[in-house]
Amino acid sequence: MNNSVFQLEFKVRDYELDLQGIVNNSVYQNYLEHARHEYLLTKHIDFAALHEQQIDLVVSRIEIDYKAPLKSQDSFVVKLSAGKEGNVRIIFHQWIERIPDGKLMIDAKITGVCLKNGRPVRPEEATGIEW
Repeated sequence: MNNSVFQLEFKVRDYELDLQGIVNNSVYQNYLEHARHEYLLTKHIDFAALHEQQIDLVVSRIEIDYKAPLKSQDSFVVKLSAGKEGNVRIIFHQWIERIPDGKLMIDAKITGVCLKNGRPVRPEEATGIEW
């Protein structure tokens, strides 16, 4: 797996809270997805351009360990590192740390695959970058 860590800062918005006053569990996937997309943009991976070539990057598995809840107005950072597993899987290790204390809020493993015409292909063939 690539040792470099990408990070993106966020702030909790009130509409992301559930009745308990904490960020709803489903919202964390939005944070993680947005960070992955921003990371891929830094690698010059354009989803729309790839789709026009019949190439799609899709999530095949999500594992999330919830450690502590985020609350209204909390600032936090989503961090990620990415690498290849096997021939066709891309693994994104992602975690969220609260700012300013660095407390680990969630730890996640996202598995993705590249599809061309609906069939798995090697990520480096589809994206042009080495994972």
